[in-house]
Amino acid sequence: MTDNISEKDKKDWEKFLSSKEKLPNKDNELKKKIFFKTKSIDLHGYTLDQANKTIKEFITKSYEEKINKLIIVTGKGLHSQNEKDPYVSKDLGILKYSVPEFINNNKNLMSMINDIKDAKIEDGGEGAFYIFLKKNKKVI
Repeated sequence: MTDNISEKDKKDWEKFLSSKEKLPNKDNELKKKIFFKTKSIDLHGYTLDQANKTIKEFITKSYEEKINKLIIVTGKGLHSQNEKDPYVSKDLGILKYSVPEFINNNKNLMSMINDIKDAKIEDGGEGAFYIFLKKNKKVI
């Protein structure tokens, strides 16, 4: 490294030191965490119709309560009796597949939802998913 500092660098440094403008602290920005108001529901043992009605009410009520993260536990479908019935779709009769399908096909529910993602292992893994709700701007 050289000990010679150019005149331009000296002027820039003096200008910086005399400036009243504050630089943002990037370390503080990294510490900001998003906190979610979270609610969960377990649909184990529900029929397809019961699960769809329940999830519709649950999402609507949560949106009104300004909850922004939902954990929906459906199970993995391992104990489903659908394989025995030739008239029922093997996958779409299982809540793990049919509940997200129901939500995605309901325009009213989707208007309240930002994103749907697979759950982390600590929240149910393959047998659960997250729904991130939009911000409800209505004043109750």
